[in-house]
Amino acid sequence: MGKTRLEDAIQKTGKPIEVTYRAFELDPTMGRDVTENMYETLAKKYGMSLAQAKANTDNVAKMAKEVGLDFRFDTLIQTNTFDAHRLTMFAKTKGLMKEMTERILQAYFTESKHIGDHETLTELAVEVGLDRGEVATMLANNDMADEVRADQKAAQRYGISSVPFFLMNNKYALSGAQPTDVFLQALEKVLAEDQITFINPTEGDKCDDDGCEIPKK
Repeated sequence: MGKTRLEDAIQKTGKPIEVTYRAFELDPTMGRDVTENMYETLAKKYGMSLAQAKANTDNVAKMAKEVGLDFRFDTLIQTNTFDAHRLTMFAKTKGLMKEMTERILQAYFTESKHIGDHETLTELAVEVGLDRGEVATMLANNDMADEVRADQKAAQRYGISSVPFFLMNNKYALSGAQPTDVFLQALEKVLAEDQITFINPTEGDKCDDDGCEIPKK
């Protein structure tokens, strides 16, 4: 949702703005093949009932629908996403990171595909124009793992603990799926100061779910 609202805000600026995606795992300890469903996982993690977990995700699905997204939590397949992140990093070397990221998100949230499965990832990669053999070889090895971990370490240094998270010109930060108007205001502020690019943080002050305290210059 945050990604869609950001894209809407960028379009409203009418300016060329570069967006760079970075890797971030919400739960690096999750296994590849998970037997429990989303509601069971949320109930266990946050100490709530299954009914409460479902109500929360139903609310998220409703908000997603408002921006044209179809989230299907009933059939969503939970899995470890490290290999999916490796694939997006590989796609980046081919100039297809945006397309690969969008395809994986759709496969996960809408199509209930197993994005931890190498065959599934390979098929998704072919759909966006990547070479089947190159992708299969990459996934079978440990290629692009260092690149993923570098992004994760950078996020740790900056204190980022949740997604979505947006950093503008390594200066202003927003966390969460903010309304389009909030993104637009932030973009216009940065555009008024300087040309904007979205990059991964390497240093800075502590961030939490409410945002970041940005150092004054």
